[in-house]
Amino acid sequence: MSSEKKIPRHVAIIMDGNGRWAESRGEERYVGHMQGVESVRTSVKAALKSGVEYLTLYAFSTENWGRPAEEVSALMEILCRSIIEETPELKKQGVRVRMIGDRSRFSPKVQEHLALIEEQTSGEQKLTLILALNYSSRSELVRAVQLLSERVAAGELSVAEIDEKAISESLYTSFCPDPDLIIRTSGECRLSNFLLWQASYAEFYFPEVLWPDFTEQDFTRALEVYASRDRRFGLVKTDTKK
Repeated sequence: MSSEKKIPRHVAIIMDGNGRWAESRGEERYVGHMQGVESVRTSVKAALKSGVEYLTLYAFSTENWGRPAEEVSALMEILCRSIIEETPELKKQGVRVRMIGDRSRFSPKVQEHLALIEEQTSGEQKLTLILALNYSSRSELVRAVQLLSERVAAGELSVAEIDEKAISESLYTSFCPDPDLIIRTSGECRLSNFLLWQASYAEFYFPEVLWPDFTEQDFTRALEVYASRDRRFGLVKTDTKK
């Protein structure tokens, strides 16, 4: 990296390609999800090594409930097992885990596991790992509007006071900065209902690699591409040499 300022504070990843990875090998789709856990470990280590402060992983969307029941069940089992197996190492690495999304639809078992990893890692400060689970950006925005409407109805807030800051503070992600860099693996070039508000000025990177094959080198390459970008946030770049 040319300078510390070029390191993104917040990297978000759409982990795409697990099913295709498995199918290309004649395996069931859940095998790809299992292999994808290793890429999660790799990305966490790479984020820590690079100095990234927040890493958000799009792990399960609200639309994913429409997948075959066997695949959804396998995903929930992989999630619970991963929480049990990974929590000690995450604590050792200084990683705090937080979830964004609507957890109410998950089974009591899944909710208990999520609460457990959040509680046991709550004191860590080197990296915040954010798991987007049963997450939908549109639903998140609807929820924010509802929360703000309730505050207006209660007399806590006026309509004139509803601005970008108020909306941002009503989102699941109110505790973290907007993503600087969004990576989507497998070569697909769309957000798929992920961080639509927060991604307003994010940089995007779409590697062809499927998620189970995503390596530390791929993560580092994404940061290098990010560092080469000129982020102007809608402004005109000023030549400081003049």
